Amino acid sequence: MTVRWAYAFIDRPYGRFGAACDFWARVTGTRRSELRGDRGQFATLVPYAGEGDPCVKVQGVADGPGGAHLDLAVDDVPGESARACALGARPVFSEDGLAVLRSPGGHLFCLVSWLGERVVPAGTERAGRLDQVCLDTAPGVYAAEVDFWAALTGWPEEPCVSPEFRLLKASPVQLLLQRLDTEGPPSAHLDLACAEPSRVREWHLAAGAELVRVGRFWSVMRDPSGGLYCLTDRMP
Repeated sequence: MTVRWAYAFIDRPYGRFGAACDFWARVTGTRRSELRGDRGQFATLVPYAGEGDPCVKVQGVADGPGGAHLDLAVDDVPGESARACALGARPVFSEDGLAVLRSPGGHLFCLVSWLGERVVPAGTERAGRLDQVCLDTAPGVYAAEVDFWAALTGWPEEPCVSPEFRLLKASPVQLLLQRLDTEGPPSAHLDLACAEPSRVREWHLAAGAELVRVGRFWSVMRDPSGGLYCLTDRMP
């Protein structure tokens, strides 16, 4: 597969969709697009003129607390969907220019038509750069999940300090796979790269987020719409 572009998709409950759009537009230095969908449940966070192409979208979901997923932009959605299924994915929904699938480990993702996106937005120094989707995966399916995503995307793997992480490097949005300690359903969250994590954390708190806990190289945060995300100690 040739992945032309990738989107980090923020999934939040319908009742908190507006709060999610407002917060994430603020911390990514973008503006919300016009709403789309039969319930106005989709929005793109659009960089201001001359600041790159969009790579973050927001969706209102009916079930559960929400999370995150990847949209991969490709030239041939039906063809790449068939290839993904041959690698172990399961189809969920399809229409012209869109295929929704589930990975072998149960993570939802989408294949969408490439619309010419190519210029990576810079992000903001004070708030960090949203550049990573992390798939939280049970240990029993973790190895198969890593193999699937590596084969699907063709993205190169970059070494990680901790053995429970595997990183597939890409731009504007890369993929981190985290092996959980216990079996359970799959989930996903967003990660932001921060050159000065403590300073960025204070800015996010002032913007309305809550600090959940501080880890080795990251801070777990909760946004105003209730979703978890991480500020990570990485150079944007």
